[in-house]
Parts: sequence; C-alpha cells; structure tokens
Amino acid sequence: MLASASPRRHALLRDAGFSFHARAPQVDESAVDGEGAAQYVARLAAAKARDVAARYAGDRADAIVGADTCIAVDGGILGKPAGRAAAAAMLRRLSAREHRVFTGVHALAAGREAAKVCATTVRFAAICDADIDRHLGHGEFSDKAGAYAIQGRAAPLIAEVHGSYTNIIGLPLAELREALAEVMR
Repeated sequence: MLASASPRRHALLRDAGFSFHARAPQVDESAVDGEGAAQYVARLAAAKARDVAARYAGDRADAIVGADTCIAVDGGILGKPAGRAAAAAMLRRLSAREHRVFTGVHALAAGREAAKVCATTVRFAAICDADIDRHLGHGEFSDKAGAYAIQGRAAPLIAEVHGSYTNIIGLPLAELREALAEVMR
C-alpha cells in the first residue's frame, strides 16, 4: 500500500509494474526548527507510512510505503508553493544554479521498518521572467516541491541532473526496492 495521494508516485509505481493501492496520509508537513532536508523527508515519510498503517489497519497490504520530497537550496527547504507569486520566487531562486532534491522512503511490513533517503543534484538553466510566466501559465507548479515537475513542462529549464531521475519525480525506485527487500525478507 502506498501512503500517498501523489499522482506522480502512483504513475511511477504503475509504470514500474508494482501492484498497489493508495491511501492518503494525514500528517502535519511543517518543518521543525533546525531540521535539515534529509531529516525532514525521512521524518515525514515515516509519519505518512505509520499514519496509514494505523488508520487502515484492516486493509490487506503486504507492505506500506510512505514518501516525501523536498528541494534544498541555500540551506533552506522548498516545499510546495503557496501560490503563483511563491512559485515565481522559487523559480527565480533556482535559476542558473544547483539545488538538491531529497526524498525519504519508509517501508513497513511484518513488524519491520526500513528507511532510505535519496539526494539528487539538479542544475537549472538561466531562466528569465518570460520563461517563468510561461511555466506558471500552465498551473503545473501548484503541488510540486520547488514549483516544477522535471517530467513535465519544466523539462526544458533543466540543464543537468546528477543522481536518480525518479527521485526528482518523487519516488526513487532503487531506494524503494531496497527498503521493500529489507522489510519483506
């Protein structure tokens, strides 16, 4: 069972051949003071998996997986933008520079738990206000960490990627496979 309402995570799992059903977790996604990006996503992934496990204990599932993704830049965490102005500010901040995408994955099964964190470095091309307006005009930014989807309309804005592509979409499949192997043995 996937503890996520994210259509991107659902599509990644379907495309990779996983059979699953999903339940939306109900957790507070606020950052804790002094918490780094890796700690933040690890904490939220665990909270999401545990929340769904507790609320849907009667559902049949071999394993429950929670995940959370954020962007780290300048020592801060970028989550989902609060609106168009916040999204534009995020994109200006990412223009012509590197940032890191972190995703925490947490798997639960048969009383065992496994946690993984994946980090991928992404470098944006230099983007101008017209690029930002064009990107924001499609509304794709609204529920994406850092206000972009690499697999969508932001693809032309990305100059370089070092690491897991599926991590940037929101679920690093290699780490997911490792976590599931640890809890399903």
